Amino acid sequence: AAKGDKHFLVVCPASVLINWSNETRKHTTLRPIELHGAMRDSATREWVQRGGVAITTFTTLQRLDIAVTPALVVIDEAHYIKNKAAQRSIASRTLIESSRRAVLLSGTPMENRVEEFRNLVEYVQPATARSISPSDGLGGADMFRKAVAPAYLRRNQVDVLKELPDLIEVEDWVQPTTDDSSRYKSAVASRNFMSMRQAAYPVAGQAKSAKMERLLEIVDEAEDNGVKIIVFSFFKNVLDAVRREVPGTAFGPLTGATSPTLRQQMVEAFTSHKGRAVLISQIEAGGVGLNIQAASVVILTEPQWKPSTEVQAIARAHRMGQIRTVQVHRLLAKDTVDERMREVLERKTQLFDEYARRSQAKESDHASVDDGWDQGIAPAENSIIDMERRRLGLA
Repeated sequence: AAKGDKHFLVVCPASVLINWSNETRKHTTLRPIELHGAMRDSATREWVQRGGVAITTFTTLQRLDIAVTPALVVIDEAHYIKNKAAQRSIASRTLIESSRRAVLLSGTPMENRVEEFRNLVEYVQPATARSISPSDGLGGADMFRKAVAPAYLRRNQVDVLKELPDLIEVEDWVQPTTDDSSRYKSAVASRNFMSMRQAAYPVAGQAKSAKMERLLEIVDEAEDNGVKIIVFSFFKNVLDAVRREVPGTAFGPLTGATSPTLRQQMVEAFTSHKGRAVLISQIEAGGVGLNIQAASVVILTEPQWKPSTEVQAIARAHRMGQIRTVQVHRLLAKDTVDERMREVLERKTQLFDEYARRSQAKESDHASVDDGWDQGIAPAENSIIDMERRRLGLA
């Protein structure tokens, strides 16, 4: 872009499309354009005419008519196209071949066989791919690394430790499904603020929601990496839904009704469990006073009113004795109360940084960061309800 190029295209799974859009807007001056959904054709025409960072999914890519040569194509989660015969692989190859530059991103470029890795290399450097044979894998790591070196850069956390914090926080924005939106609109119409906050999750017997699908993706990825997970929510109904849906070994839910003795037993069972596991907890109950360093992935199912609530919950895993980088995922739904609450939290966090974050006391004493310091910042729930009613045409 600095040299005058205007058209860039990102292809990614649907679950991270919104994140790409948000991060592009946050870190660059380029305009993100989502080529997805009912408006994809008009959005494509706009991108062709005006330029920017177009973001689409593997499925949508197969339906697009791209009448411009992208200066750069980025294929995120590139292991999705390791099977050359798949339709999304064919569409991706056509796009890459018609572009001036291409980058493939993947944390797992070789999941099972050397041939899978070779297929990915072939998209960007066919000559290098031709020099890779199955025997390279059998010949040992050094031989294999030399063979793929021209096309492959791997950055592990240990390699870039000085650049990476020991706490990584991610906002996982999702687009609500039709069912999600219907539940949310009903909650707004009835002026039920607590139902508005829970509407992104299904009740028993309903199909999975966008948030639940993203949560399960995070759990699957964490479990594939052999790490344990804590899921926090304010709402018992959300925890029950998570308990029904998560596969494998799950502990909880740990709630306000759980006795201190049983809480500790639950944490100890979770910690001592061999292999992958999920601990499910109410944020006010499990977010204070427990040491859960066995987990290195924390999922916050919805935003909380106070940053201190989230900070204390995260600190259950991110504390002395933790040997892994802790990853925090905040699940957020577009065009819902989550957006309003995040705006409030950002203003509160500015105060939090000034008054609380510089002290280790917040790690051990809930009261040190939760004693009225945010007075006057939070709007009344009724104000948010009124805003959402006007936005949805219900006022």
